[in-house]
Amino acid sequence: MSIRVEGIFKQFGTFTALDDVTLDFPKGELVALLGPSGCGKTTLLRIIAGLETADRGRILFDGADASDRHVRERQVGFVFQHYALFRHMSVFENVAFGLRVKPRARRPSEAEIRRKVMELLDLVQLAWLADRSPAQLSGGQRQRIALARALAVEPQVLLLDEPFGALDAKVRKELRRWLRQLHDDLHITSIFVTHDQEEALELADRVVLMNRGQVEQLGSPREVYAEPASEFVFGFLGSANRIEGEVRNGRLAVPGTDIALPVAADGARQVTAYIRPHELAIARGEGDGIPATVRRVLELGPLARVEFVTSAGQGYEAEIPRSELAGLALQPGEAVRLVPRTLRLFPRDAA
Repeated sequence: MSIRVEGIFKQFGTFTALDDVTLDFPKGELVALLGPSGCGKTTLLRIIAGLETADRGRILFDGADASDRHVRERQVGFVFQHYALFRHMSVFENVAFGLRVKPRARRPSEAEIRRKVMELLDLVQLAWLADRSPAQLSGGQRQRIALARALAVEPQVLLLDEPFGALDAKVRKELRRWLRQLHDDLHITSIFVTHDQEEALELADRVVLMNRGQVEQLGSPREVYAEPASEFVFGFLGSANRIEGEVRNGRLAVPGTDIALPVAADGARQVTAYIRPHELAIARGEGDGIPATVRRVLELGPLARVEFVTSAGQGYEAEIPRSELAGLALQPGEAVRLVPRTLRLFPRDAA
C-alpha cells in the first residue's frame, strides 16, 4: 500500500507539532522518520495510524482518502518502543490476540489461528518460546514478539515507533539487521520513527529528516549524509566541527584569528563551515590550517578520536585510524595544525 500525507497540520495547545507536512511513502519501501525529540515524527506516525487526528490535511492510502477511517479499518500494524505485550498472556496468546478479537464473520478458526501464530513465531525465530510469558523474555525477544503480533493481522502498512529505543546497543544492532532482512522478505510498506542517525542510515530505503514540525530533507541515506540540504541536516547527521567566518578571495577567514583556510568559493560573504572529524588531518610545522593544542587522545577499537582546543577556547575533534595514531605519537599539550580535507559552507543568513 502506498501512503501520501498531504498538508498535515497539527497543534497541541499553542505548540505546533506538524506544520503543513506533505510526503509520499511508496509501496514496499522502508522509510525512516528521523529527527530530535519534539520534531513531530511520532505525531505524524500516530496520525497515519489513526491514533491522532490532524487539524488540517489528509491521509491517502493507495490514492483513497483515509483521513476519517477508524484505526481498525486502516490495516495498519503498530509496534511501540516498550513492547506493549500483555503480561498475563503467553507469547502464543499475545500473537494470537489480534486474530481472536476480529469480528466473528472474519475471525479465523482455532486451527487456522494456531497455524498462523506458529508460522509467525517461526518467522521471528522464537517458536520455541510460544508457551513462555513476556516476563521470561529478554528485551530483544519481546520486541520480536511485538512485531509478530503486529504482523498477525496481515497489515498493509507497518508503523514502528522507536522500536529499539529501550534496548542496549548490541541487541539494537542485531535487531536492525534482522528487521531489514524481514522487510526484504515481506515487502510491507514500513515507516519507523527514530532519533538514532545510525539506525536510520543503516535500515531505511529513504530518510525523512524532520525539525520543528517540518521536513528538512528527504532522500536516500547516501543523499542526506553526503548532500545535506541545510545546516541542520549536516549537524544532525554525525559529528561535525563548526567554524564561523567570512569568505574572502577564495579563503575562509576566521575573525579574531590568523586563520585563513582555502575554500572552493568566490565572493565575500559570512558563512558557517562544517568539517567531519574524519575529514580533519593533523599536521605539524608551518602551513595552512587551524593552530590547536592536543587535549586528549581516545583509542576506540580501530579508530582513535583526538580532541583539540584553540587559543580562543574552541574545541575540535578528529577521527583517524589507530595505525595512523601510532605514527603521529601525539602528546597532550602538543601544538599542531588541523587541516580540513573538505569544508562544507552554509551562508550565515540562511541558517
